[in-house]
Amino acid sequence: MPGVDASLPRGRAVLSAASVHVHFDGACRPPRGGGVATYGFTLEGAGLRHEECGLAAPPWSARATNNVAEYVAAIRSLEWLRGARYSGPVRLAGDSQLVIRQMLGEYRVRAPHLHDYHERLRTLGREFERVEFRWVPREQNTQADELSKEALDAAWPAALQQRPAATVEPEPEEKDDGPSGTDADGGAR
Repeated sequence: MPGVDASLPRGRAVLSAASVHVHFDGACRPPRGGGVATYGFTLEGAGLRHEECGLAAPPWSARATNNVAEYVAAIRSLEWLRGARYSGPVRLAGDSQLVIRQMLGEYRVRAPHLHDYHERLRTLGREFERVEFRWVPREQNTQADELSKEALDAAWPAALQQRPAATVEPEPEEKDDGPSGTDADGGAR
């Protein structure tokens, strides 16, 4: 056909929103909670790039646990995206099987102190076109892990100076103990 450039691709153009990829992680010292809990996340895609870290809960509080820190990391990432007026698809990747499986409905949220965090993350997720929760091994989550540990190292000296004489006992943490229909020992719930 004369006048038609044969080098131009033919077919239908499909426009889709580019997705944002988030990696999130939490850290806590001491590991079982009741000390200092921090979060970190990285995100990129759809012309956006951001990383952030900070305290996940007041130091020495019962909520200063690793699971809370993991939830806060995911929540803060979606809050940041909402503030940037992004509402397209998001892939949230983390190495916390508990958070990922609870968000996928594979685990129940049994610890009372995690209910509000779980609901906040679900509510935020509805503000986006689609949110995909994906578990990744720790080796694939290194940047978010480093950020959460940087925040922990930065907060630790000041937190030690404010440490109460008797620290608050942390609330019992949930464990990655199997599907929502079974306990860790395999018995039905």
